[in-house]
Amino acid sequence: MRDTTIDDFLSRLADRVPAPGGGATAALHAAQGAALLGMVARYTTGEKYAAHAETVDAVIAETDTLRARALRLAEEDAAAFTAVTDAYRLPKGEERTATIARALAGAAEPPARVIEAAARVVELCELLLPICNRNVLSDVAAAADAARAALSTGRVNVEINLGGIKDERVREELNIRMSGVDAAVARADWVTAEVREQIKP
Repeated sequence: MRDTTIDDFLSRLADRVPAPGGGATAALHAAQGAALLGMVARYTTGEKYAAHAETVDAVIAETDTLRARALRLAEEDAAAFTAVTDAYRLPKGEERTATIARALAGAAEPPARVIEAAARVVELCELLLPICNRNVLSDVAAAADAARAALSTGRVNVEINLGGIKDERVREELNIRMSGVDAAVARADWVTAEVREQIKP
């Protein structure tokens, strides 16, 4: 996926194929949010921002890591969902049912990890907002909004798999991992509202 042009990816996304789909787009939302915030941090360097250099350097390093992780998750999501469609093609029987359940649990993992990455992007938006270069302030909101989309899209892509997961422990763990989504979305909304307030003419 990382070597695909944007146009080719969107054409594939629009096609009648099982993957990529919503899970991959959730991961790409998170990757874009991390990339945008990394750009903001890189514009927040130099003598004027020397007092915050340690924080800014840490944000640059972490957003680069999050961006790479989210891109990998986009690829992992596409592979995991392909495994689900392959499982549904098996002959009916106990083995098929068990294979589907395992595949669904596997398919829920990439979007669950996207949620975690996106929540961290929101936290980094909050961290950078008060100290960042005001010329790129709107990009902090753009990063928060991209992370917000990743959070809500990631959640629904976990939820769609929950019904077919037979292992109660796995289901409970996934529900716990999703439990902070509403709070993270609210924090992303706060970042955007705060930016809009600050750029108001």
